[in-house]
Amino acid sequence: MRYFGTDGIRGVANDLLTPELAYKVGAYLGHKYDMVVIGKDTRISSSMLESALASGISAYGAKAYTMGYTSTPALAYTTKTEDFDVGIMISASHNPYYDNGIKIFAKDGLKIDSTIEKEIEDYIDGKISLDKASGDKIGEIYDYKEASAHYVKWLHDHFYTDTSGMKIAFDLANGGATYTFDLYKKYFEADIAILNDRPDGININVDCGSTHLDRFKGYVKGGFDMGFAFDGDADRVLAIDENGEVVDGDKLMYILARYLKKMGKLHDDMVVTTVMSNLGLYKAFKRVGIQSVKTSVGDKNVADMMINNDYDLGGEQSGHIIIKEDGMFGDGLKTALRIIKILKEENKSLKEIADDVKIYPQLLVNKKTEYKEDIMNDGDILAYVQMKDDELGDDGRILVRPSGTEPLIRVMVEADSDEKCQRYVDDILGCLKDKGYIG
Repeated sequence: MRYFGTDGIRGVANDLLTPELAYKVGAYLGHKYDMVVIGKDTRISSSMLESALASGISAYGAKAYTMGYTSTPALAYTTKTEDFDVGIMISASHNPYYDNGIKIFAKDGLKIDSTIEKEIEDYIDGKISLDKASGDKIGEIYDYKEASAHYVKWLHDHFYTDTSGMKIAFDLANGGATYTFDLYKKYFEADIAILNDRPDGININVDCGSTHLDRFKGYVKGGFDMGFAFDGDADRVLAIDENGEVVDGDKLMYILARYLKKMGKLHDDMVVTTVMSNLGLYKAFKRVGIQSVKTSVGDKNVADMMINNDYDLGGEQSGHIIIKEDGMFGDGLKTALRIIKILKEENKSLKEIADDVKIYPQLLVNKKTEYKEDIMNDGDILAYVQMKDDELGDDGRILVRPSGTEPLIRVMVEADSDEKCQRYVDDILGCLKDKGYIG
């Protein structure tokens, strides 16, 4: 794919991701569908792209409904439950403010399939021509900000828990969660603290949110039972326990899987993970009789595996978690509400349950390269990585993979000590450098 990566189209706003490109995406969708809903996160470029998308949609005959600032799960929920053919979320998730993205959701709340992505790319590149609408066939653009309230009502109706007596902190990353959480916060009886809820267009994900946890860890440790930190578009969440320790997506999946199994809602006792999940998660699963299957990184890959095999739970270490009965899309706020419910029912602290998973030391290094695909097709590199992986045996592993959205190669090592992780990462990077793939 030339434009679409693992999570839609993503790039620097007004560089790769221009209003002209967004207009063409909207034009193709407006030609193909009748009703399109659009949401956006809080980046300074999001309104520019929203206008371009809506213009393209209406110019080619469809109706465009704009939710305004919202979260990705709110957009996915609205697409799935209301009369829309397709939904578009303008967001670059955890990336810096100067990046942005276009994620497209089908009627079922899932990302559109690669066939439609290819058609859109062909239209952008001029391989397909379309006729604009004219006269009374031109589409209209509608304000639909109330849609986020519909999503929040669904959250309350299905996941509400009495939180009396709890102290909970939330880091909204100055992103899309700012708007949905503002609607939901009235339902908490808990003593809650809300951080990073003042977006200004450029502070999304800046020293806050699920990718920058250091300050939040100290804040939660200062007197809260737990904390939850979202990414920029709120489809992911990571938690902090009462001691200020990170409860990542692997540990959250363990808590959810254990509970769903107890409730008889975990088909085949199986959880879908990605290749990035920690060895400690699999050992914890084994102790409680839960199986797992791995996919490539990306929520789309997780969702595909779940659908094709009728599995109930899947997710990523990053905190992007999907529960089939809730809808096939990641939702940070819903995940947080589910975790709170489990802790309340079992009368346990977050640390008590999360500590069942003993995380192996892991070192992940990203290196810029223009040769990420060449690396993955180099037999000598692959053989060297396999040799090093064999050396680690059952108490470690090595993963080398290209980024789906950036010019990076990622080298990850898990082992039983930090020293061993560093040594094996250095070995792999040395091999890549010797071959001229990285500087």
